[in-house]
Amino acid sequence: MSKSIIYISAVFVLLCGICFADKVILRQGQIITGDILAEKDTSLIVDVGVDVIKIPRDQVQDFEYSEGYQIDQLDANDTNQPALVTLMDTDKLYRTAKLKKTTIEKCVDAVAEAVVKVSTPGGLGSGFFLNEQGYLITNYHVIERETKIEVTVFQKEKSGFGKKRFKNVKIEAINPFVDLALLKVEDLEDTPIKFAYLGDIDDIKVGEKVFAVGNPLGLERTVTDGVISTRNRAFEGLVYLQTNADINPGNSGGPLFNLAGEVIGVTNMGYIFYGGLGFAIPVDYVKHFIENREAFAYDKDNPNSGFRYIQPDARRNEEKPEFLWKK
Repeated sequence: MSKSIIYISAVFVLLCGICFADKVILRQGQIITGDILAEKDTSLIVDVGVDVIKIPRDQVQDFEYSEGYQIDQLDANDTNQPALVTLMDTDKLYRTAKLKKTTIEKCVDAVAEAVVKVSTPGGLGSGFFLNEQGYLITNYHVIERETKIEVTVFQKEKSGFGKKRFKNVKIEAINPFVDLALLKVEDLEDTPIKFAYLGDIDDIKVGEKVFAVGNPLGLERTVTDGVISTRNRAFEGLVYLQTNADINPGNSGGPLFNLAGEVIGVTNMGYIFYGGLGFAIPVDYVKHFIENREAFAYDKDNPNSGFRYIQPDARRNEEKPEFLWKK
């Protein structure tokens, strides 16, 4: 009996040795292993298997992510080959995954909560979360010359989607030449965030099916689909993905997904009067921008970053003021 117990324990230890798990080291020396679900300013949210616990930051000595971990498949019919998610060496700002291709319906269900609406006094666009810390990508032209930015997050509820608006949004980095902006929502508190995985530019094929999620003309959470028309359409010295998925004003800054639910581009322009001509910034430009974000760090004192100065109202009485006639 005791030999059986020892044998089972040895197998358990061996299996645990090869399992992927994040590690949290407490100040008193204890080590907690599990999946780090979220990094908050005051706490870490960790799934330890039997429960989800909240660890105060002041009790944490250090923590680290595993080299890889398992996530649920978008294809619910095949769970025998779980996808492997690798954390890039970019301060964990974005993640990539080898996800299996499935249907648009299942993809949309998996990624819909990662897509947000970005609003400013001058207009609106779309964006998507890179991680649970509130970092998100949008187009530069969506926030150009604006500093008052609001992000609307859509979260699943029993009767559909609920909205949460966040007004404390920081501009982290901008690159007008590539039309990208990195933002961070700073007032998330304990709001759980779904994020999207970035794909690989080398895996993109002409003719493969893709879909966009965004807020064209303010019509929230709109899904349009099509194919990759061209991988390398050149405009003004840059290369874009061309797609026949409808891209309209308000889609700007939103993600273009493949059928694995991976972001392969950021939609940024289309021909309003000609359907089937949409364009997206390739994901390799996005990764380069994020990895070199310090070079593009936003500085409000830099005149190139720009403020939007509201012009005062014009005088309603156009006659000369009375005191000008007096000597």
